Amino acid sequence: TMSDADDLADAVVSFVRCFGLHRPARTPCGFDAGVADAHALSELQRGPSRQMDLVDRLGLAKSTVSRVVAALVERGWVSRQATDSDGRGVILALTDAGADAAVRLRSARRQRMEALLAQVPADRRGDVVEVLRLLQVAADASDRALQPQESITSDS
Repeated sequence: TMSDADDLADAVVSFVRCFGLHRPARTPCGFDAGVADAHALSELQRGPSRQMDLVDRLGLAKSTVSRVVAALVERGWVSRQATDSDGRGVILALTDAGADAAVRLRSARRQRMEALLAQVPADRRGDVVEVLRLLQVAADASDRALQPQESITSDS
């Protein structure tokens, strides 16, 4: 018999495939960039950022964010600017082309979500959003529970 965890796994995997989250080069809304690239673009639309802050906000490995940033710089969507405070610090900012791309991404995302919601009965749409938020909170809490705890050492 299937457990609740198996049922959830099947539902999540089916949704990921159907929604297109497993495609590395396109977002589910059809934007011509990878999902991590699109998330970085959205974060930088809020304003310039240090790369390490982007690592924290995206929840990705430093090396992954470095690759994402390099790809966005190569596309002309992001610029690197040295900070005055220390010679090694770099601030990432959207270029004009990057700002345009972020607007296109936001528009494509909205259209995709409107099309998706149009297929959900109107009286259930709030439930869909509520369940996704509940899963996000649960995923965050379970990730933290699975991470190894830092060992506590005593100096005495």
